[in-house]
Amino acid sequence: QVQLVQSGGGLAQTGGSLTLSCAASKSLFSLDNMAWYRQAPQLARELVAQVPSGGNIYYADSVRGRFTISRDSAKNTMYLEMRDLKPEDTAVYYCYAETPGRWGGVESTDWGQGTQVTVSS
Repeated sequence: QVQLVQSGGGLAQTGGSLTLSCAASKSLFSLDNMAWYRQAPQLARELVAQVPSGGNIYYADSVRGRFTISRDSAKNTMYLEMRDLKPEDTAVYYCYAETPGRWGGVESTDWGQGTQVTVSS
């Protein structure tokens, strides 16, 4: 299990930029898949971007080319850099991490506390 503490977010204008951070309570080397999700009012939580410990990074079509996900193992922190923001990016953003099982599979999944991102038109 890992504690995830988010920071960043807030209010931005259309076309602006924001960066979200997700600090983990243990080394990122002990975590497998990490991701950012978001949930807008009255909508289901959706996957925004995903960065596995090895393998290809995934972006939702709606953010590809505008958002960048990254992991900094030296700081035990994952980031989501958001550029060219649009009103439809308004949502609560959550970071997510998987702890792998000793013999494969996923031992646990954990979420950050959520961060509001509001983009004004």
